[in-house]
Amino acid sequence: MVRTKTRKAQRAIKSTVTVTTSKPTATPAAAVPQPSIEALVEKTQILLAQCNYELAYRFVKRILEREPSHVEAREMLGLVELENGDIEAAKTVFRTLIPPSSTAPTPPSASAYLYLAQLTDDDPNQALDLYQNALDLMSNQLKGKSPAPQSLKFSQMEMEDHIREGAVRTIIAMVEIWMSDLCFHPDAETKCEALLQHAFTLDPSNPEALAQLASVRISQQRPDEAKDLVQRSWAVWKGLEADDAALPPISSRLSLTRLMLELEMYTQALTILQGVLASDEQEVEAWYLQGWCFYLVGEALKDGRPVGDVGESTWQDTMRESRSSLDQCKELHIASEHPDAQILEHVQELIKELEASRFHATAPEEEGDEAKDDEEGEWVDEEESDVEMS
Repeated sequence: MVRTKTRKAQRAIKSTVTVTTSKPTATPAAAVPQPSIEALVEKTQILLAQCNYELAYRFVKRILEREPSHVEAREMLGLVELENGDIEAAKTVFRTLIPPSSTAPTPPSASAYLYLAQLTDDDPNQALDLYQNALDLMSNQLKGKSPAPQSLKFSQMEMEDHIREGAVRTIIAMVEIWMSDLCFHPDAETKCEALLQHAFTLDPSNPEALAQLASVRISQQRPDEAKDLVQRSWAVWKGLEADDAALPPISSRLSLTRLMLELEMYTQALTILQGVLASDEQEVEAWYLQGWCFYLVGEALKDGRPVGDVGESTWQDTMRESRSSLDQCKELHIASEHPDAQILEHVQELIKELEASRFHATAPEEEGDEAKDDEEGEWVDEEESDVEMS
């Protein structure tokens, strides 16, 4: 990442003027106009998207020096602190944007509630309260009871869609708390059903909400309903191109493949994972899930269980594919210092089992031949063989 240094816009440009008896005094240079607040905000957003947090911090400070109460700049400051690893500093900034802080805007910042909820991992009930506050604010914006955030990038309709999408994801986050930290609460199942019903009133075909309901059905041991929901979730976006804005984020696609693995929908999961890796070959979790999926396919083929359309692949072929993907995952995990230690632990367990079955790491000279083999035949969904994008 390239980092550059810039001078503050407020700093005067110094010039040296030489005065002689034969020449008049030079006219002072005209003051350079300061960039507008809107221009500084847009530049900061670009820097955040580029992960250039050092320079983004400087631009945020320039905004706040001129307009200390600027809500979006304060949100971005909290985000920069968060990305730089200073959790407490980020929390402090976000707390200034919600009651009872005297500097909280009216209405408060939904984003601040969401960030604080995500950072509250030691108290699920408090996290739920924070999510609920954010959800209430977004619901009021959709109903026109409070002003929606203004944006130069989006039309009013696009902004409403953005708010609706955020509201659904907030609901999903709340469901995940009920299904994990509060899963033994007697009202957990009822709360999940009610929250997801709310999500579907906002967006009846939201793929992430459909996938979350599938997860609930799996926990209720209703696999057939779960499979139907997973198929419906995938059907919403599986024909989209890689650069389509409607394509769910990679994290959501990977979550869907995890559900597919639980439901033994292996060929569909592999199709999605191939699409993810085509978009980002450095995605550690995708390599892990692909390796695990190939391993499960190999186990099923070895036992004579149906796994869908795998062409002419044998169980030995899929075990070799598994080993290759797991080795790639391990290499990337270590090189990137990936935070999820459980992934690496499971990868090492699977590699150990493959080693015991004499499926060793692929020799470098063999990789070229395997790549050619891969080009000759790809995994396809048995229900639809011409998937454009996964």
